[in-house]
Amino acid sequence: MKIEVLFPEICNLYGDLANVTYLSRCIPEAEIVNTSLKDEPLFAKEKLDLIYMGTTTEKGQMLAIEALSKYSDVIRERIGQGTAFLVTGNAGEIFAREIIEEDKKVCDGLGILDFSARRKARKRFNSLYLGSFLPDGGGAARDEAAGDSAAGSGNDAEEQPCETIKIVGFKSVFGYGYGNISDKYLFMTERGVGLNPETKEEGIRINNFFCTYVIGPFLVLNPLFTKWFLKNVLEVSEPKLAYEEAAMDAYQTRLREYSDPDTGFTY
Repeated sequence: MKIEVLFPEICNLYGDLANVTYLSRCIPEAEIVNTSLKDEPLFAKEKLDLIYMGTTTEKGQMLAIEALSKYSDVIRERIGQGTAFLVTGNAGEIFAREIIEEDKKVCDGLGILDFSARRKARKRFNSLYLGSFLPDGGGAARDEAAGDSAAGSGNDAEEQPCETIKIVGFKSVFGYGYGNISDKYLFMTERGVGLNPETKEEGIRINNFFCTYVIGPFLVLNPLFTKWFLKNVLEVSEPKLAYEEAAMDAYQTRLREYSDPDTGFTY
């Protein structure tokens, strides 16, 4: 198994690289390839098992768009082929049509995802996050490629029906996503905000492309989702989570706290 990490020197704003470290503990045989801004992405030369990108700064977004712009067609092709992507925090905005600044200045994104990101720097929203993930569907249009070919490799949850998985995490955003993603959302928000304050739909999923505004060590915090992801997306036949008992204990504690209406949620 080969996992490419895009631009780790700038895409680790909230400790997001812990997701990759955790995957390396769960899949010891996996080869982790770090691609810097000055390197040609490995996904442009070969098909990989997973491509990961984490949260960055606003300047980092522009640098990443510049570095990836000539590979946008390749990214579309990989999504259509079913290559797995995991994109956390504001890194998802890099794949959007455009990023609109508060002064109305428009910066082109990669144009791969059909939504626009709008920055509202004076309205930063910091909160805990509680949502739900429905592996067998929900709004996720898993079989729709990003403007290209048919469904991916078939390694989805149709063969493995699964109950709704609760998602916990953190958000710190002043960029919001706007667009028609009602058939492509990743999570349904229970507490917190979705892609923007007007919707409960959070994140985007197309085939095996997963992106969410949830920041930091998302996979560590969500062992049930991680085990599902390992089995159904990365096709690990018998997934075993690193530090599973401790991870599950922490997850259950957060789930109880986040579900308690007396728990303060925004800060």
